[in-house]
Amino acid sequence: MNNKQLPIWRDANRLLLEVEQAVRHFPKYHKYTLGTEMRQQAMKICQLVSRAWRNKADAPQALPRLVQAVDDLKIQLQLGKELHVFQNFAEFERLAELTVQVGKQSGGWLRHVQAAQPEVSRHA
Repeated sequence: MNNKQLPIWRDANRLLLEVEQAVRHFPKYHKYTLGTEMRQQAMKICQLVSRAWRNKADAPQALPRLVQAVDDLKIQLQLGKELHVFQNFAEFERLAELTVQVGKQSGGWLRHVQAAQPEVSRHA
């Protein structure tokens, strides 16, 4: 299975695309501040998913960073909602739901990798 078949990759990539589309409509001031940060954060999430999947040995280090990156995007989304940068509540809600979904998947993946770690150490 390649990373493009992973549900977390599909959702992270969709999140990246949706963030890109939403930021296009931000007011000019926020487009180049908060919008840029959100775009970079969504890209970072995709990069971390790819790294953790491609190099299993790096997963124990990449996955905590992935979980943190998703949490950081949640904070940025909340700020955007409070600043009224989204076209409407449905746009914010769609991004929030995707972010929560990616967060659940990354947290589950992290727990799975952490649970397998002692087993690997015992057999090494």
